[in-house]
Amino acid sequence: MLEHLTDRAVRDAIPIEPIAEGGLERWLTRQRAAVRSWIAANRFLAKPGQHLLIPDAEGRIGAVALGVQAPGAQVATHGRDIWSYGALPFGLPEATYRLPDDMPAAAATAAGLGWALGGYGFTRYKEREREPARLVLPKSADKAAVRREAGAVFLVRDLVTTPAEDMGPAELADAARAVAKAGGARYAVIVGDELLKRNYPCIHAVGRASSRAPRLIDFRWGRRGPKVTLVGKGVCFDSGGLDLKGAANMQLMKKDMGGAAHVLGLAQMIMAAGLDVRLRVMIPAVENSVSSNSYRPMDIIRSRKGLSVEIGNTDAEGRVILCDALAEADGEKPDLMIDMATLTGAARVALGPDLPALFANDDATAESALRHGKAVDDPLWRMPLHKPYRRMIDSRIADINNSGDSPFAGAITAALFLQDFVDPATRWLHLDIMAWNSRARPGRPEGGEAVAIRGLYALIADLAERDRGKGKGKKR
Repeated sequence: MLEHLTDRAVRDAIPIEPIAEGGLERWLTRQRAAVRSWIAANRFLAKPGQHLLIPDAEGRIGAVALGVQAPGAQVATHGRDIWSYGALPFGLPEATYRLPDDMPAAAATAAGLGWALGGYGFTRYKEREREPARLVLPKSADKAAVRREAGAVFLVRDLVTTPAEDMGPAELADAARAVAKAGGARYAVIVGDELLKRNYPCIHAVGRASSRAPRLIDFRWGRRGPKVTLVGKGVCFDSGGLDLKGAANMQLMKKDMGGAAHVLGLAQMIMAAGLDVRLRVMIPAVENSVSSNSYRPMDIIRSRKGLSVEIGNTDAEGRVILCDALAEADGEKPDLMIDMATLTGAARVALGPDLPALFANDDATAESALRHGKAVDDPLWRMPLHKPYRRMIDSRIADINNSGDSPFAGAITAALFLQDFVDPATRWLHLDIMAWNSRARPGRPEGGEAVAIRGLYALIADLAERDRGKGKGKKR
């Protein structure tokens, strides 16, 4: 899907002229009179993302003027502008284009990524009407990084957008196996009643009503460096169980495995880059269905950790399957554990669809995650693990209830539920994400979307680098 990016020198490629916002007048002083007149006639203002075809003397496309963010306005992204390039692959005629060879490396790499993401299309069921325009990547661009990051985003988008009929627990396991195989990871999966034999009762309880057996996907990669464990919520379709969702709330529930898709995309990046980490990926994969053996409101399930969980609502199933996976992952004492989940509507009410909610039990790790996300324009927003709200998920007859006794603070109480299954000494990040674009924007089409994984990758790469700098990168 990245064939529209090329590093081959193409003699007839059409030049793109990036013009920083506020710099149009200075750029025009270097142009011939005909170009200045054309710019004025078309009222081109070089606003970020605005582009204009400039004809040559024969009436062909001679160049493309493109408005980009002014470096001074990009404090968050260190001068890198991704999204101004996102509309070009389909906004320009099918042809080959090139950026200036003297672009700084960071800007060239960001431009290549924006172009790549703008060229994405979900084509499993319907062919697209045209192919994207092609871009010659500047020599300064980190081409491997562009392909690595774009490929991970494409994987997430494809998995999340695929309907549940074709993306059940078995198909999600197949996708994880493919990622593991490509990276040379050691892969395993526990299926159906074997979950009970291996002491994963919560995963089994949520998924047992479906004709498609629940499973725990687990793969490992790397033999040196810090232990990094990724856990992703893999609810391939969420009917709500016996606390059945209404039709409107069920409409997008194919995306409820978005957390699983995200950790697969992040793992793919880590393995492709060869980071010095010992990676483990765990995905509890289920379908929350309605049947005669559905788990019920007020049931009590003894979790893998030994804590008893009262089911206040069968539609709060994500935290129930995650608690078993987190307990297992935490038992290995990872240096960093991250879980990602499309967990609550409350997080979307608080922060909207684009800004993932970050919960963390360690301030330094949280600040590092926020800093790295900001640097690559993949932002997070920290939310509190407010301990007094833990009482909202108290149970009279069990250790914890999976549903709060109040309509308030739903994202916080969900995070507090998960925290009970994590040792306080473990550095843990929990991300409550949307995984979906409800409207199309340049580089971000409507449908499944990857958020936060580029920032988390930067965080993990920094962790590996610091560990190696301390002389801890040896095999252990």
